[in-house]
Amino acid sequence: MARYLFKRFLMMILTLWIIVTLTFAVMHLIPGDPFASESDRLPPQVLANLQAKYHLDQPLPVQYGIYLKNLLSFDLGPSLKSDTRSVNDMIGDGFSASATLGLQAIVIALCFGILFGIIAALNRNKWPDYLFLGLAVVGIAIPSFLMAPLLINFLAIKIPLFPVATWGTWMHTVLPSLALAFSPLAIITRYMRSSMIEVMNQNYIRTAEAKGIPTALVVIRHGIRNAILPVVTFLGPLIASLITGTFVVEKIFAVPGIGKYFVDGIFNRDYPVILGTTIFYSTILITTILIIDIAYTLIDPRIKLSSREG
Repeated sequence: MARYLFKRFLMMILTLWIIVTLTFAVMHLIPGDPFASESDRLPPQVLANLQAKYHLDQPLPVQYGIYLKNLLSFDLGPSLKSDTRSVNDMIGDGFSASATLGLQAIVIALCFGILFGIIAALNRNKWPDYLFLGLAVVGIAIPSFLMAPLLINFLAIKIPLFPVATWGTWMHTVLPSLALAFSPLAIITRYMRSSMIEVMNQNYIRTAEAKGIPTALVVIRHGIRNAILPVVTFLGPLIASLITGTFVVEKIFAVPGIGKYFVDGIFNRDYPVILGTTIFYSTILITTILIIDIAYTLIDPRIKLSSREG
């Protein structure tokens, strides 16, 4: 166990270094610089001072080395477009809103996706099965950035149940959470349905039913626990999709989360903000994947971490 965790920790560090390096290179390959839009209204001396202040006048290897040195002390650097706020401050301010939306979306997707998948599997080729499969197809076909304006139109404008946008009470979290959760919910429904159908056709399930054990008990004790493994496997891509979807959804709903800073950073070519938010989200994703691997052993004792080291 300890050896496995140590190896995974080293892999996490290597992965983050590759992500930082690639993101740094891609940002600087794009023509222009963060102060290009201000070159017409600022004197050349001021622009030169700004370049020097943020080390943009240095060669790229030097800039890269300075950033890595600061990163070792968990300093993500200052925002190039804000004189008073650092990237650490922005992430600290926006994390609460982003975490709220992400956790709510995950809970909605998991709870309803597993429930709908079980109902569809137990009613195979009947109307509940067709209903939930149809909803799953719609959910997979419509991405979160299209679902968001649809929810606003129907549940905030035509039927004013929820606020259109901004941030405040829990009511403001409902529509963006639903927009983020809809597509993952649909995928989990399909995964759970297929897995549940396969599990319910196994011999040990038939044996349990032949012994007179109630169907509900068989489903809860034996069916769900074995059928849920593919859903656990999907949690990594699920979190990745929620992360990338949050960027746009937060912008649509004017949520003061980290995604807003990331999108604004791209438009403003704010290098430290882009790098900092990328590192932050990547760390969450990599850590979550490790937790999912460990969760395998809790759900199915037959799976050992030592067998997954390769």
